[in-house]
Amino acid sequence: MVAPVTVDGQVLFRLRGTSALPAWFRAREVRQRIVALADNTEQDPAAITVETIGDGVALVANEETLVIFYPPDAELEQVSLQLLATSSMRRVIHAVGDYREMRAPERLLRNTGILLGISLLAALLYRAITALFGWLNRLVERRLKGQLEQIEQASHRVINSRQIWGWLGGILRGLRTLMLFLLVLVWLETALGLYPWTRPLAVDIFRLILDPLKEMSAGLVASLPDLAFLAVLVVVIRFFLRVIHTFFARVDRGWIRLETFDRDLALPTYRIVRVVVIVFGLVIAYPYIPGSDSEAFKGMSIFFGVILSIGSSSFIANIIAGYSLIYRRAFREGDRIRVGDLEGEVVDMKTMNTRIRSLKNEEINVPNSMLLGSAVINYSSYQRDPGLILHTEVGIGYDVSWRQVEAMLLQAARRTQGLRTEPAPFVLQQSLGDFTVVYQLNAYCDDARNMNRLYSALHGNIQDVFNEYGVQIMSPNYVADPDQAKLVPPEHWYAAPAQSPGG
Repeated sequence: MVAPVTVDGQVLFRLRGTSALPAWFRAREVRQRIVALADNTEQDPAAITVETIGDGVALVANEETLVIFYPPDAELEQVSLQLLATSSMRRVIHAVGDYREMRAPERLLRNTGILLGISLLAALLYRAITALFGWLNRLVERRLKGQLEQIEQASHRVINSRQIWGWLGGILRGLRTLMLFLLVLVWLETALGLYPWTRPLAVDIFRLILDPLKEMSAGLVASLPDLAFLAVLVVVIRFFLRVIHTFFARVDRGWIRLETFDRDLALPTYRIVRVVVIVFGLVIAYPYIPGSDSEAFKGMSIFFGVILSIGSSSFIANIIAGYSLIYRRAFREGDRIRVGDLEGEVVDMKTMNTRIRSLKNEEINVPNSMLLGSAVINYSSYQRDPGLILHTEVGIGYDVSWRQVEAMLLQAARRTQGLRTEPAPFVLQQSLGDFTVVYQLNAYCDDARNMNRLYSALHGNIQDVFNEYGVQIMSPNYVADPDQAKLVPPEHWYAAPAQSPGG
C-alpha cells in the first residue's frame, strides 16, 4: 500500500507500507515531524541534511530524523534512493517556508482583505446574473409569447404554447442556476485557498465535483453498446405492442371475428398479453442495464422483490380475481346482480374492484377477491330471452277452489304493466300446508332494473283481485277462521290519503 505525505494540501512524496508498519501510519508520523519543524521558527529548514542509515537514506534536521527512505520507496518513483532523498529534501524545505509564510500575521491580514474583496465582487456578480436573466426572461416573453399563441391558434391547438413557454423558461432557469453554481464554486475555491487550514479543501473542491462527472462520462461511454441495444429493444417492444393493440381493438369493434372468442374479452386479453410482453422485454433487457451485475443493484432488486411479495398479496389476489371474473362471464357492466346481502347494478368493473350502485343509489366498492369467492346472482343474463321470472307466494285456505286462485293470480299478473304476456305467466302449487295451500305466481319480465317496482305493483294487484272476488289471503300465519273474512271492501280501497286513479 502507498500513502502520500501532504502539508497544506501539497503532496511532498509518497511512502510504501508493510503489514507491520502501514503506509498511512508511516505518512502520518512523517507529516507530524515536518509540521513540528515548521512550527519551530528557531530552526532553519535549510539545515536539513541527507544521511545514509543502514540500507536506507534519511532526511535529518538538527539531529532529528524526519523520514527514512528505503529501496521500495525509490522503486515506487522509479529513481535512485539518493535522488529520491535529495529531491524530497528540496520539497520539504520549500513546504516549510510556505507553511510559515502562510501563517504570518501580515499575510493572514492581507488574505482577509482579499476575502472581503472577492466576497463583495461575488455578491455584485450574483446580483448582475440575477438581473441579466430577469431581463432575458422579460425580453423572451415580450418577443416570443405572443407569437407562440398565434402558432397555437393556427395549428388548431395541436401545438401547446404554454408547454413550449414552460420549456423555454426551464432552459433560462437552468442556465441561471448553472452560472450561479459556478460563481459559488469559484468563490469557495478562492476563499478556501487564502488560509492554510482550508487550503486542502480548496485543492479538492473541484475534484470532488469533476471526478464523479468524469466517472459518469466514462461509464456512459462504456455503456453505449448496451444503451443502444436497450433503445432498439424499446422500439421493437413498442412496435409489437402497437400491432397487438390494433389486432385486439379490431376484434373488440367486430372488424375481426373469431369463432371461439367473444369480442367482449378482447381488451382484457390485450392487457394480459401486454403485461406478458413487457415482462418478457424486461427479462431480455436486464443483463444490458448498466450496473445490473453490481452487488448493490442485486441487493436492491432482492429488497424490492421481498417488499413486493410481502405487501402485494391482496393486491395480486384482487388482480387475478378481476381477470377470473371477466373470463368467467359472471356479469357485465349494467347488469343487476346480488352478492350475499349486496344487490344493485354493476357500474364499473376494474382490475382490483367492482363498483355497484345499490337500490338506494349507494356506491359500493367490492374487492374482486370477495366476488370470486361468493355466489353471484345475475338478474340480467336472461332478461331478454326468455326473460327474468318474478315470483311471489300466497297462502289460501282449502275452502277456495285452486282453479279460482290460479285464475285470480294470473289476472293480477295481466294487470301489472311491465310483465310479459309471452311467455305467459303460470302458477305453481308449492305445498299443501296444515291450514293453507301455498300458491306461487311466476311471471316473466325483461327489465331487471325495475324488478322491485314490478314486485310492488304485482303485490298490489294481487290484493285488489282477491278483494274483488271476496277471497281471504291466509298467509303468512293462520290461527283460526275469523267470524268475518278479512277483506277490504271496494268503497274503502281509496280511503284517505289514497287517491283514486281518476282523481
